[in-house]
Amino acid sequence: MTISDYASLLVDAGEYAGREDIAHNFPRFLGLAELKLNRGLRVADMEVTDEIALIDGEGTLPADLLEAREVRNASGIPIRAVSLQQLTNSYVDRSGTLAGYAIVGSTIKVRPVSDNELTVTYYARIPALTPSNPTNWLLEKAADVYLYALVTEIAIWERDAAKAQAGQQLLALALSGLTVEDERTRWGNAKMVVGGVTP
Repeated sequence: MTISDYASLLVDAGEYAGREDIAHNFPRFLGLAELKLNRGLRVADMEVTDEIALIDGEGTLPADLLEAREVRNASGIPIRAVSLQQLTNSYVDRSGTLAGYAIVGSTIKVRPVSDNELTVTYYARIPALTPSNPTNWLLEKAADVYLYALVTEIAIWERDAAKAQAGQQLLALALSGLTVEDERTRWGNAKMVVGGVTP
């Protein structure tokens, strides 16, 4: 059977874990698995670009943001991340083109203060699988990642250290394969460029 959606993932996870009585706990296992995947996984399929409106130099970050990759000002020029202290100390009472930003909670602060928009490219959370949202890009691209993440969560719940370790090893292999595929997609035909002064 191919893992194609929420229901088939539930069936296969139960079979692989040897626990076909987990349906009532499946949402909990799935939530924990996705939480852990969101902490460490960073691949191109997670990248999203969005606009953020600023008011007095502050804007609300997208709810699904995990990590910013690039922030550009209204002119399309990248601005750099700095510490909040540096943002406050270096740009106080200045005006002009945006030069720096800091993220505080769910807010992005920019200096010099501006009311223009930012364009943010960021890693977004994996869309949660639910009965009403039965599939997402990760399940379509790497169902084995989901399967082994769930088998691991079930083993942890069972307090079965050997099974959990085996699940973690299989998950690590699946994640490694996904990461290699992502790197090949991004950099497959890239040419090496040596930086610095050339003789």
